[in-house]
Amino acid sequence: MSAPAPSMYSPAAKAVADRLGLKMGRANLDEFAATLQELAKANPNIIAVTSDSRGSGKLSAFAQALPKQIVEVGIAEQNLVGIAAGLAASGKKAFAVSPGSFLTARALEQIKNDVCYSDVPAVLIGISSGVSYGALGTTHHSLHDLAVLRAINNISIIVPADNFESRQAILAAARATKPVFVRLGKAAMYGLHKPETTFEVGRAITLREGNDVAFVATGEAVVHTFLAAGQLAKRDIQARVLSVHTVKPLDAEAVVKAGRECRAIVTVEEHMVHGGLGEAVAATLLHAGVLKPFRIVGIPDEETVPGAQADIFRHYGISMEGLTETATKLLK
Repeated sequence: MSAPAPSMYSPAAKAVADRLGLKMGRANLDEFAATLQELAKANPNIIAVTSDSRGSGKLSAFAQALPKQIVEVGIAEQNLVGIAAGLAASGKKAFAVSPGSFLTARALEQIKNDVCYSDVPAVLIGISSGVSYGALGTTHHSLHDLAVLRAINNISIIVPADNFESRQAILAAARATKPVFVRLGKAAMYGLHKPETTFEVGRAITLREGNDVAFVATGEAVVHTFLAAGQLAKRDIQARVLSVHTVKPLDAEAVVKAGRECRAIVTVEEHMVHGGLGEAVAATLLHAGVLKPFRIVGIPDEETVPGAQADIFRHYGISMEGLTETATKLLK
């Protein structure tokens, strides 16, 4: 048996989470699977298409409950996207589910042409994205997906931070009339949202107010910025936290507002520093004439460091401690 994966949170981070009243939820992938099954029971036109990934995509229960609404194509990601595009073109609501690393690399041409160029409302679900697969290494890491999809016309990119955002993303994707990509990870996530929070594709959510430093983050990195903001408050540094669940289209208004009102900006993502959220934010600020101290925190352009997701996050400063230090240095 393999050893259990190390915790994403240090004892100090867990203490801050407790102080902030955060409650641990389940993996966003589990929230996706439960929401999709709920929708599919009510709508027989919803079809899940998987590439030998019903287990890793948490769709085994879906397959048992709704065997006529799931299509298994085997390890054939290009076929996966082509079939999903065909189903979507014929009036079905197709959700193509596959590991993000393979979906956005092996099937990139099909995403570009069969889905986006053809303008069909297929939903692409990239599971176990970022470095969720940890020690399996570069072949299974998906650190390019935001960059390549940002460069393709006619597709929205949603990267949920917690269970609330994951559920709302799938509900929105089911209603969408255009192509959508949703990026999900495997780790259990703290809940970050208040009950009255509203979710809208293309609109960032402000989780915490502050005018000293702005954390602009997406996906599973958001919780670490929230914890860092709690830690910085002890140093009389007030951090704004934006959960940018929609990387494309980017909420330029919220980004520019944070840039103008805060003394420094730190973007955080589980992605290469090239082509992802950080560069999108940097371009938005520069176009708006906002010049502030700025850092992109992500995975740098170097040979991949192997290890569990938690180890990789800590190594590159995507942790409460690392982000606290980055923000403090930037403000100085």
